[in-house]
Amino acid sequence: MKQLLLGMLMLSLASAVFATNIEVYKFDSPQQERDYKALTAELRCLVCQNQDIADSNAELAQDMRHKVYQMLKQGKSKQQIVDFMVQRYGDFVRYKPPFEARTVVLWVGPFLIFALAMFFMLRAISRGRAHEERAELSEEQISHAADLLEQRSGKSTD
Repeated sequence: MKQLLLGMLMLSLASAVFATNIEVYKFDSPQQERDYKALTAELRCLVCQNQDIADSNAELAQDMRHKVYQMLKQGKSKQQIVDFMVQRYGDFVRYKPPFEARTVVLWVGPFLIFALAMFFMLRAISRGRAHEERAELSEEQISHAADLLEQRSGKSTD
């Protein structure tokens, strides 16, 4: 029984070791390593979308990190690597895309959506208030309804 438990424990530990994918890169200089860390923190994971590729465990992020490493080893500059990633994946790959005509939607879109949501919310509130105002009865209508109720109650007691 002890051997079976020991075997299961070793199997679970072995599977945990194989499950983690630790990337170890060897850099030529400390500056190259700093550039790698800066680039992987600047580029967005297209699978996760709210994580940079440094923090993401998605396969695409792993491929992107490896490509950044390869390009740095080839002597490419940070700007060349960013340009390559933008060309390949679009401006959305950058956390801070440049403000240009083709990226206006990325910059203005959230504010436009917020403004439209506020417009429709305020419109719905004002329509609700207008409906409440129309629902109020005049004194004449109230007295007429009271007369009708009296007539009806007078007939039912007879």
